[in-house]
Amino acid sequence: MAQHIEGPLYYERLGRSGPVMAFIHPNPMDQSCWLFQMAHFSTWYRCIAIDIPGYGRSPKATDGLTMGDMAAACWEAIDDAFPGERAILVGCSVGSIIIPHMVHQHPDRTAALILSGTGYNPGKEFVPSRIENYTERGTDFRWDYTFEDLSPAFRATPLAHYFAEMFTERNSSADAATIIRQFKAIQQPEPEGHFENIAAPTIILTGSEDGAHKSSFALQKRIPNCELRVLPGAGHACYMEQPWLFDRFMVEFLKKNGLYET
Repeated sequence: MAQHIEGPLYYERLGRSGPVMAFIHPNPMDQSCWLFQMAHFSTWYRCIAIDIPGYGRSPKATDGLTMGDMAAACWEAIDDAFPGERAILVGCSVGSIIIPHMVHQHPDRTAALILSGTGYNPGKEFVPSRIENYTERGTDFRWDYTFEDLSPAFRATPLAHYFAEMFTERNSSADAATIIRQFKAIQQPEPEGHFENIAAPTIILTGSEDGAHKSSFALQKRIPNCELRVLPGAGHACYMEQPWLFDRFMVEFLKKNGLYET
C-alpha cells in the first residue's frame, strides 16, 4: 500500500479493449480534465483517469507525503482496474512529475510516457507561492489557478469557465492541506539519474504559451531519445485547449512506437 495516503485513489474508466492508457491530471484540476482524451482514445485503449490525493474524489494525504507515495498510489489504481498490466502513462504538470517516479517503480510495466505542462526546473521556484496561495485561500484558490493553467486567449472563452466551474464544484471533497503537502513533496530534489535513466519511449507535448515551455527543451535533453512537439498558442493545459492537435501528436508517437492498433 502507498504510504501517507488515507485510502485508494478514485478513478474513472472508459474503453473495453486494447492496451492500458493512464491519465494523471495537473493542479488544480481533477481526472475529468481529460474528458476529450478519454472519449477519443477509448476507441482503441482501456483508459483510466486518476484523481491524485486531495483532488476530485480521492482521499487526503498525511504529513510525510512523497512523490513516490503518489506514484505508488497511481499504480495501485491501475492494478485495481487492470491487475499487473503495462500502461501508457499520460500526464500534465504534477502528473508529469509523478510519472517518472512511476517509471522507476515499475519500468517493466511502463509502455511509454506522454508528458505535457512540464520542463526541467530543479529549483522548483513556483512551489513557495503555491503553498502560500493555498494556505491563505484554501480550495477557493482553485478557481483562479485554473485560469493560470490556460493561455490568455482560451481564458476568455465560455469553455474555460465551464471547466473552472466543474473543478471548483468539487471543492467540498478537495483538501487544501493535502494539496500543500503535495507541493512540499514536489519541492524535494529528484534522485540522481531520475530523468537520464528513463528507458521507455517518451514525448513532451508543450504549449507555446506555457510558462514551462522554455524549460521543456532542457527536460527533453535529459531524457534519452525523447521527442518534443509544440502546440502553437496553447497554454499549460494544452490538451484541453487544442485536443485535436494534442491527440494527433499522441497518435503519431504511438504509431511510431508500435503502440497504436486500429
